[in-house]
Amino acid sequence: MTTATLPHALPVATGARAVPHLRHERALLRAGAVLVAGMDEVGRGSLAGPVSVGVVVVDATTRSAPRGVADSKLLTPAARQALLPALSRWGLARAVGHASAAEIDDVGIIVALRRAGTRALAQVTAAVGPVDVVLLDGSHDWLTPPADLFAADDETAAGLFAAPAGPYAAPAVRLRVKADRTCASVAAASVLAKCERDTMMVALAAAHPAYHWEQNKGYASPEHVTALAAHGPCPLHRRSWSLPGVGPCVVEVAGAPGASGAVPLPERGAALWAVVGLDAEAEGWTGPGDDGRRADRDEGTMGL
Repeated sequence: MTTATLPHALPVATGARAVPHLRHERALLRAGAVLVAGMDEVGRGSLAGPVSVGVVVVDATTRSAPRGVADSKLLTPAARQALLPALSRWGLARAVGHASAAEIDDVGIIVALRRAGTRALAQVTAAVGPVDVVLLDGSHDWLTPPADLFAADDETAAGLFAAPAGPYAAPAVRLRVKADRTCASVAAASVLAKCERDTMMVALAAAHPAYHWEQNKGYASPEHVTALAAHGPCPLHRRSWSLPGVGPCVVEVAGAPGASGAVPLPERGAALWAVVGLDAEAEGWTGPGDDGRRADRDEGTMGL
């Protein structure tokens, strides 16, 4: 398939709230795509837990989305859960990929988003074959790796952006602002990702009850911020971020290497896990990230 003829950026919806439809996906299919995947992320602005990316694949035979599908931020938790049985049957394939808080600390939020999206795409590719075009919500293509890093000789850079093993090929990406409100495949992906991530955060809350993740799902609710100020961050928080109520997370270990007793990079991250009684390798810590990353915040209602 030649992607040069595909529309690069789809027009932005204006006016009253629209019901998600397949018109934009079908335009890409008429332009030559065989499989189109709607993609959306959740958890980007959370203070703890993973960032998650949902993907739903459609083709020319896909019928209209189940009644009630909408941007996950516009639905109540009960409404989202009620859609899951129908969404599990709609489209050709669907998946949710995740990148952990440790990965976000290691490589930053944008690369973590790319990892989560690539993992989701690898799952649907294994089920239905290569996706031709990804319809991505927003105005920034965080899915496509920077082209100059593909040719880099540096082993770290090559590994950072490497595709997962298996039948995966990087698809073309088409951006649409507010696609989760107008494109059915993107809206469905947002609901699937939101439900799966919420379920994970509720399960994780049992081991960390002070932060009330079963209610706030890791976002900066007043109760969460109060708990951070009182107890500090746990290993599932994004500790490289400027967490509210918490100072910079610098680990000091008595007798550790370094003139001042601070654990120097790259040993600091492994020591942090040792301090909290966890094994760095088992928890997925692979090394320090850069010092310039920041915490991007989700738009819309906090906690969705």
